[in-house]
Amino acid sequence: MPFADNHGTKIYWDEQGTGAPILLIMGLGYPSAMWYRTRPALSASYRTIALDNRGAGQSDVPPGPYSIVGMASDAAAVLDAAGVPTAHVFGVSMGGMIAQEFALQYPGRVQSLILGCTAAGGPNAQRAEPAAIEMLKARTWMSPEQVAEAAVPFIYDTATPRHLIDEDIAQRQPLPTSPAGYLAQLQGILAWESFSRLPQITAPTLVIHGKADRLVPPGNGELIAARIPGAQLVLIERASHLFSTDQPEAAETAIFEFLAAQPIDANAGEKRP
Repeated sequence: MPFADNHGTKIYWDEQGTGAPILLIMGLGYPSAMWYRTRPALSASYRTIALDNRGAGQSDVPPGPYSIVGMASDAAAVLDAAGVPTAHVFGVSMGGMIAQEFALQYPGRVQSLILGCTAAGGPNAQRAEPAAIEMLKARTWMSPEQVAEAAVPFIYDTATPRHLIDEDIAQRQPLPTSPAGYLAQLQGILAWESFSRLPQITAPTLVIHGKADRLVPPGNGELIAARIPGAQLVLIERASHLFSTDQPEAAETAIFEFLAAQPIDANAGEKRP
């Protein structure tokens, strides 16, 4: 069971597939197991490296609050542990914030950047509706089952079949995030912004967002794409926050077309001595 050590905090990670490396960074309170819909297709052509952010999954839960900068350094420690100098970086929701920070802190390690259902933070971000914000706050005292049900209206399109939602919930049940870990991550989100720094990102970037996202409204994706030079924006119809569940084929098409257009880095997958 591989762990990276980042200044005494153990960060769980694993890898699947071979080829150019892709670092997968999941969102608030979710373990890396939630990549299960997208990862098999990616692993058929790429070396996918996924981590559990601190406070979630099998990673340590140190005292909070956590910073997005600190979680980006966790991601760098994982790449170091995997022996990967550079990678494509794909983050969703909070993971998209970590991916933005990673691209700003470690620009030389990013082959390309995929930002899913995420925001840039700060006063310019488009806020979720009040009911969604109350749901996030209430999660700290709810049971895992209550948390899962409370989130459904805000993260899935109304047309998504219930059995797909139940499959997602089943992926999260074995490793529920503790209230302490969840709150520490949430505090990191609230204290962070990238809006003022987004023009500094030089990596080829795809911004992908569901048009029906009630948790992180799609205006945030539009804002990010407008601020990063040359960024591509894909807005998916009939998709909410978990666009990979709502519209998996549309999401995969956008992601693979973007990745296929990127130049091959011959040294990216080499293990460091």
